[in-house]
Amino acid sequence: MLRGVPVERKYPVPLTLHQLWMVSLCAPVSREARASRLTLYPYKRVNDGRARKWLTEKWEISTRPALLGRLDDLARVGYRARAEQRFDVSPLAWDIALYVDVVRNGFAAGFLEEADAWRLLHQIVPQTRGAYGSWEQYAQGYLMGRLVWMDLLRGTESESFPAPQSVSDEHLRRLLDPANTESPWHLAPWEAIGRPDRTR
Repeated sequence: MLRGVPVERKYPVPLTLHQLWMVSLCAPVSREARASRLTLYPYKRVNDGRARKWLTEKWEISTRPALLGRLDDLARVGYRARAEQRFDVSPLAWDIALYVDVVRNGFAAGFLEEADAWRLLHQIVPQTRGAYGSWEQYAQGYLMGRLVWMDLLRGTESESFPAPQSVSDEHLRRLLDPANTESPWHLAPWEAIGRPDRTR
């Protein structure tokens, strides 16, 4: 397996508009400079070991069955179940962003074939479209989920783990900024998923 080469060299075919829309659901999570926001592969340079390490350390996922089980939980229940119980809100966008991030890393780690990854991403499109009508609404749902998650961490040993809220706020502001022509949310408008797919 190639390591460290630019992701476009290994995966040269650009995503279609629908594919970019689905990948862009995890854009709020992908804040790092080394994250790829325009490919199914989650990093700008190919490094499958990094994806496996990330899944193990952040999600305790080291096998395909564990990956599929965690994805099923995020799609059906996720953090929103606890949020609804404690705060009477159901921030689907938070779970969806995490779901897409885990799918992409599962693909990079070799736990998913490319076709499997796209099938899993397609599965969460209907509920996401049904819950939100724009990237702005999706961003608000994500922020609500993040705030709930941070509250759930309060008083635990993981309390200091998340980046400050201001970092997340600024990242979302850049994603939504009309002047940011590199934002995947402008390259794949929210309405695009409801129209016939096409190449970009």
